[in-house]
Amino acid sequence: MVIGMIIAVIAGAAISLQTVFNNKVNEQTGSWTTTTLALGMGFIFAATATIMIEGRELGKLLEMDSWYWYGGVIGVGVVFCLVQAIKRLGPTFTISIVLVAQLGTALFWDSMGWLGLEKIPFSFMKLAGILLIISGVVVFSYRKSSTGNEPETQRSSSD
Repeated sequence: MVIGMIIAVIAGAAISLQTVFNNKVNEQTGSWTTTTLALGMGFIFAATATIMIEGRELGKLLEMDSWYWYGGVIGVGVVFCLVQAIKRLGPTFTISIVLVAQLGTALFWDSMGWLGLEKIPFSFMKLAGILLIISGVVVFSYRKSSTGNEPETQRSSSD
């Protein structure tokens, strides 16, 4: 379990770092170019690692249900949406919202047991945890306006 938690922390840090890199590319190009670069470079790296480490496993791709392959299409949407959100909200606020959306979606899919997932019973404690995180995001994004008289939530001038 500890190794799983360490790997999850590394993944979370990597996602945050990746959004910074993607944002810098997007500042110079466009969202689709950024998405192409991020996923293209990822494909080259992953394909090389797969061939070197799991070469024989490639044949199993043809044996599985083809709808599993749509994860790659979803990945395009993930990168594109992250680039767009960061442009409008900044990296920290975007990642906070993404985290809440991931937890809420995972809770839903786990509770339903869809797509071959083991059905995990819904509990109001899990929902309360997500609501607590949402309140944390709201508090985190809350700041005083420049006049100091009224509160204002975090916004970008490009909205």
